[in-house]
Amino acid sequence: MQESPSAAPVSAPVSGPVLHVLGARPNFVKAAPVIRALGERGARQTVVHTGQHYDERMSDVFFRDLGLPEPDVNLGVGSGGHAEQTAALLVGLEREFLDRAPALVVVYGDVNSTVAAALAAAKIHIPVAHVEAGLRSFDMTMPEEVNRRLTDQLSDLCFVTSPEAIGHLAGEGVPTGRIHLVGNPMIDTLLANLDRFDVAAARAAHGLPGRYVLATLHRPANVDDPATARALVGHLHGVADLADVVIPVHPRGRATLLAAGLADHPRLHVLDPLGYVDFLAAVRGAAAVVTDSGGLQEETTILGVPCLTVRPNTERPVTITHGTNRLVTFEEVVPAVRKALEAGTAGERRTPPLWDGAAGPRIADIILEFLGD
Repeated sequence: MQESPSAAPVSAPVSGPVLHVLGARPNFVKAAPVIRALGERGARQTVVHTGQHYDERMSDVFFRDLGLPEPDVNLGVGSGGHAEQTAALLVGLEREFLDRAPALVVVYGDVNSTVAAALAAAKIHIPVAHVEAGLRSFDMTMPEEVNRRLTDQLSDLCFVTSPEAIGHLAGEGVPTGRIHLVGNPMIDTLLANLDRFDVAAARAAHGLPGRYVLATLHRPANVDDPATARALVGHLHGVADLADVVIPVHPRGRATLLAAGLADHPRLHVLDPLGYVDFLAAVRGAAAVVTDSGGLQEETTILGVPCLTVRPNTERPVTITHGTNRLVTFEEVVPAVRKALEAGTAGERRTPPLWDGAAGPRIADIILEFLGD
């Protein structure tokens, strides 16, 4: 395993392009600093958008907000069951890889596009780099956990965001020479855009008072079953009794949550999905966050906003040991929010190692050194 500090830019090799596979909004946030750093080093790049997130509010607006280049191709796979979606991804991605002959395929996170790209590339002997490798919830009922584990086994470069991921990979037999502690490119993006997160504008745009709670919920275990959704909505109404709640609703689970009465409380503000800048501005101004998201646990850690994660586990334990995150059950949501409101913003905390805004350049230099070899 190598801890990889920032270094002088490495010259780009003469070879096929570095091909980035992006499928869902968290991928875009992680990829932006990597693509930018490779571009600054003269690397030839191709961006394939799989269309796994096909709603404009979940996809195109993120490309604009983050200054990402327009994708060279959009496969437009859309939604569907895991088998159906993954099969369409495998067919479309293999075709692109054969046509474009990339020197390396770079995948991000843990969505179906991630594992499909890694498998398609490995089958035709194209090296794979996985950004955000080694995260583990140890909960195989989560589709993301399956995707993470398989992708890491197929990857030639495993870029990890926090130290515990090194042990996870080593325990699964990944050679240490493939593992690189580089920091968190999602935090690169957050720090680069910090001045754009206008809290006052977010409050004005959505009619929010000075103190509010932000919620995001989309995990199948929380929103797919109507009875579970009703229970969760009941607790969110309890939170709304304490303070206004703003909840941008992900397309996954929207109908179920609304049918469960999500919008029936007068202090619960249901919004459509927000762009990156608008969303992080709302997060930055929140008194607390209630979520089942992975990435938001990391963003609140840096922003210093108390985060209550409605899950039995997290693949990002560093956000608990070094950040503002706490795991809660449904029944613990209301008392935990009450406590957060009484305590105010989080006090002094440790920042996870290498979450310093320079992960993208570290990744770019390692990629170019790998390709040069």
